[in-house]
Amino acid sequence: WLACCAGAADAEPQRPFAPAVAPAVAPTVSTTAPAVPRAALEHLRPQDRVGDLLDHPALSGFSRLLLPRTDVEVDRRTRLSDFASMLPYHTQVDASDVVAGLNQLIDDAGAGRRVFIDIYTTAEKARDPTKVDTGLFFLRGRPGASFAVIAPGGGFSYVAAVHEGLAYALAINRHGFNAFVLRYRVGQGSAAATEDLAAALSAIFRHAAELQVNTKGYSLWGSSAGARMAASIGSHGAARFGADPLPRPAAVVMAYTGHSDTSADEPPTFVVVGGHDRIAPPAVMKRRVRALEQAGVTVAYHEVPGLGHGF
Repeated sequence: WLACCAGAADAEPQRPFAPAVAPAVAPTVSTTAPAVPRAALEHLRPQDRVGDLLDHPALSGFSRLLLPRTDVEVDRRTRLSDFASMLPYHTQVDASDVVAGLNQLIDDAGAGRRVFIDIYTTAEKARDPTKVDTGLFFLRGRPGASFAVIAPGGGFSYVAAVHEGLAYALAINRHGFNAFVLRYRVGQGSAAATEDLAAALSAIFRHAAELQVNTKGYSLWGSSAGARMAASIGSHGAARFGADPLPRPAAVVMAYTGHSDTSADEPPTFVVVGGHDRIAPPAVMKRRVRALEQAGVTVAYHEVPGLGHGF
């Protein structure tokens, strides 16, 4: 599987992206949702099962999008403590982090806050049914604070939202910032996934007032395949991938990717990788760091000893 992930997630040849047509009508966004009965707000625990997640009333309508894939049957008896068994490219999956992110969604939904936001209109989804299983999980920081958009990894074959998405979002929230975790299309390579990230940014910018987020100084975060997506928009802008002409991110946070494409105008970048990563080895990451530094970009590099890919 190492070779598979390297080919799909981190070494996919760069190819031109055809800009998509901007939607005539933006998706409708409401920041409130119907209140969930208090009895339905029970927290999930590591010993609970995937079926409990899928059937949780507070997560109704989008719970399956929290799973790595939506096109395959899952064993509903799998315990959340064994969620790592569904994430073949990932390591160090902490069950307490998994349920912490899920429980924040449950709490917010119970408070009447909308925690899942569409990035495509109903018409767009009808024209392209592969866009149905996309959207943003919204974890709130301070009203009016800036935001981060997080693109989890998964080799473009699944989305590790509960491991590389919700857990990051909670940490970002602790600093007061708003965080969105992207559920993007899988099985179509980096082009479709990056277009989804660009569409997500357009949706956030168009509805910033309703979402109570500040669009100045936003950041893009990505891990493995998600880092490729974040870096691509950092390098070339969202409009290159079919979105509105938006300002570049103030910073890009990249975790363990071999993505090498750069532009003449890169945002400040933070790079992290495990010392034992055989998919995106530190030497590969360091080459990108050197290229950015030579271009005058502010870069911070952190190598975590003893860890492999997908931590």
